[in-house]
Amino acid sequence: MRVEPLPGVPAATVDADGERLLAVADYHAGIEAGLRYEGVELQSAAEDRREQLLTCLNRARADRLVIVGDLGHAIGDPFDDERAELETLFEALEVPVTLVKGNHDGSLESVLNDFDADIEVTPGHGTRIGPVGFAHGHTWPAPDVLGADVLCVGHEHPVVRLEDSVGGAQKERAWLRGSLASAPFSEQFGQPVEDAPDIVVFPAFNDRSGGTWVNVDGQEFLAPFLPEGMAAAEAFLLDGTRLGAYRQV
Repeated sequence: MRVEPLPGVPAATVDADGERLLAVADYHAGIEAGLRYEGVELQSAAEDRREQLLTCLNRARADRLVIVGDLGHAIGDPFDDERAELETLFEALEVPVTLVKGNHDGSLESVLNDFDADIEVTPGHGTRIGPVGFAHGHTWPAPDVLGADVLCVGHEHPVVRLEDSVGGAQKERAWLRGSLASAPFSEQFGQPVEDAPDIVVFPAFNDRSGGTWVNVDGQEFLAPFLPEGMAAAEAFLLDGTRLGAYRQV
């Protein structure tokens, strides 16, 4: 497989175009400032997020970091705390970064331009690195991105509800892996989508960012092409446990 999750963490290695990539989605730097604005007080976990990401990069021996959207949290101009977190993060990174813009990244480019770092920012409809496509998921991926062998998306923050024998329940972040169902994309673009790629929906890297309960009735997906654009998808926990078809978990 070209996309392999790192066991125990919401990150994956990707071999593409002669590079070893580490891909993560939904970092949401500065989320605590956003929550504070909404009346929720939480101590910042910026250092923990940064250290976890740096550890993942070392484990993967990655040549490049790909952020599959929502590097930042504020949809508009970033809060000061978010700017400070991002500056410290990029000072610590030793590899080039590709950011696929997400719906929370609209105002980030002017901030990132101030950093002394190798950062490429791509449109929200996605990009390809060799045979692997990346799109955040808040909008339809571009047709050329769908020509990849596998499509990586974020935005959804998939989580599963797991119940025990006595009625207790817990939430766990999960990966979704399946095949792209071409019909919705063919209808959207007015042209056939042939040889549709596999699709991998990434869990959120930031565990404070909420999520879509993919196995709970009444929950709606966030991406405009999900779940209709995904066929035969299975859920996997961060530790690699295969749960089977996500709706039957």
